[in-house]
Amino acid sequence: MDLDKSMIGLEGEVSVVEVEKGHIRRFAEAIGDPNPLYVDEEYASKTPYGGIIAPPTFPVALRQENGGVPLKLDHRRMLHGEQEFIYYRPIRAGDRLYLKSKVSDLYEREGKSGSMQFLVLDVEIKDDAGEMVAISRMNIIYRRLKSK
Repeated sequence: MDLDKSMIGLEGEVSVVEVEKGHIRRFAEAIGDPNPLYVDEEYASKTPYGGIIAPPTFPVALRQENGGVPLKLDHRRMLHGEQEFIYYRPIRAGDRLYLKSKVSDLYEREGKSGSMQFLVLDVEIKDDAGEMVAISRMNIIYRRLKSK
């Protein structure tokens, strides 16, 4: 297999994203979630959140201008294994967020078709004050190429 533990700790450049109400609304509509916390400013302002917040899976819609960690991966071998979101506070309309990708782990497991590697990529999401807002963690299964 091509991946090795020296990749752990590799980081990408920081990208800055401004969260807009319209982006949150379109995302909520796309996932079919009618929760008024995501779309109704009057309703959301009367809640403990004090305004519109993003749905929990919203970080998947945040684009990094620089593309994240500079890895040369064979996309034919990749399978999205799981996605996890770790929140420190809600993402809010009007937030200016700083995204930084990094390889947080790499491990190997045996499966029915042989050994597979699991690459864990984190996108750390911080606010203007440098405080952690959330971590979007993706586990990529990196499979062997099948012989022809």
